Order: sequence, then C-alpha cells, then structure tokens
Amino acid sequence: MDQRRVAIVTGGSSGIGLEVGRQLVAAGHDVVLSARREGPLRDAAASIGARWVRGDVGDPESFAAVVAASAAPTGRVDLVVHAAGTMGGTFVRKESLAEFDRILRTNLTSAYVVAHAALPAMSSGGRFVFVSSTSSHAPQPGRSAYSASKAGLNAFAAAMAGEVERDGIGVHVLTVGPVETPMLDDVRFPMRTLGVEEVGAAVVWLDSLAPNVRLPEVQLTSVEAGPFAPELYVPEAARRLGRTE
Repeated sequence: MDQRRVAIVTGGSSGIGLEVGRQLVAAGHDVVLSARREGPLRDAAASIGARWVRGDVGDPESFAAVVAASAAPTGRVDLVVHAAGTMGGTFVRKESLAEFDRILRTNLTSAYVVAHAALPAMSSGGRFVFVSSTSSHAPQPGRSAYSASKAGLNAFAAAMAGEVERDGIGVHVLTVGPVETPMLDDVRFPMRTLGVEEVGAAVVWLDSLAPNVRLPEVQLTSVEAGPFAPELYVPEAARRLGRTE
C-alpha cells in the first residue's frame, strides 16, 4: 500500500500552487493539483510528476469530486494546500457588487468549500495550509474586496483550527507579502517580492512539523534592504506608468 502523504493543492496550474506541488512531489508526497482550466492543469501536473483533477474551489459539488478522486484508492487526504486566489477589485465607489462577490467567492468562500469537502477524508495527522496575504493585516486602499477576503480567510482558518484540534488535524495560515507571479501585473508601483520557491519551501516545512505543534500563522515577506534584498520588481502596470523606482 502506498504510504505517501496525499496532498491536494488548489490553484495548482501555475504560480504558487504549481511550485508548492513541485516541492511536495520532491519531498515524497502523492500530489494532486487542482484548478479550473483543464489544459494548463494537465500540463502543469505532467511537468512535476503529479496527479491532477479539474475542479472549481467555489463550487461544493465540483470540489467534492476533486476530493473523492484524490483520495482514491486509499480513501484519505493528508494535506490540503489552498493556494487558489485572485487579486482584482478597485475603489469602493467604483466597484460593482458582482465584482466584490466574485473576489470573496474565490478567496474566502472557497476556503469553506475546500475544507468542508476535505474534512471527511482527513484523519488524525492531517493538515490544512491556507495561503493568505499581508493585506489581511494591512488593508490596501483600492483593494477593499481583496483585503476583506484575506482578513476573512485568516479568521475562518483560526476558527476552524479550534474545531478540528480535537481530531488531531492541524490548520496553518501562511500569510505572504508580494510574490512575483502574474497576479501582480496590475499593481502600479515597484516592490520587493518573494519568489514562489520561498513560499513552496515554507509549505513543505509546515507539513514537516510534529502533529502536536500548534502554529496558527506564519508571515513571510521579503527583506527591504541589506545584502539579501532582491532587485526591485516592477509590475507591468507600473512600467506603463513610468514608475520604475
């Protein structure tokens, strides 16, 4: 019988999700990538030697099918990394309710959908890692929906952690600063960023912790100065505005 830990990674077709999947495969996990678009997802899984199941993290029926397929044939899921998310949004006076709801559905409601579907397949020693943002603690003007969704995600994870601790299930929030992915394309100012590699390494480390360790949140950001500060990252939108410094 395969004794590898079964890990589902949402948002697995690119960016943080794909890198998390890559590092978990290297660490010996049986990784299942999930995302909505089948073509990119299939290619991503093939590139790292993972399984894949297409699904929508905002749709309970769709994600229940992801969990069922991922758990086969052992009937269990050991690790869920919820990395799916979206930036989007604008100033409150300009934003539509539909766009506000879309962002909350993708970033916050999805956390409930994913956890609700995965918990029945998870037993003692299981673990959730929810990838959040520093906007949960330092809300961004012009990104009210995104900031609210990430603050809500952190609160949801903390509440759930208290519910499932008695079952031996761990819950962590990995709160990250800007990460160099296409999600930053619309940001209008330069910044110091993390690479997806650092985020992936943090997830692998979290899953290596002893199951008696309670670690509600880890904050991961880039240093701003000194010998290890990365070069300033200039998003596409900032470049178009001439903001390169």
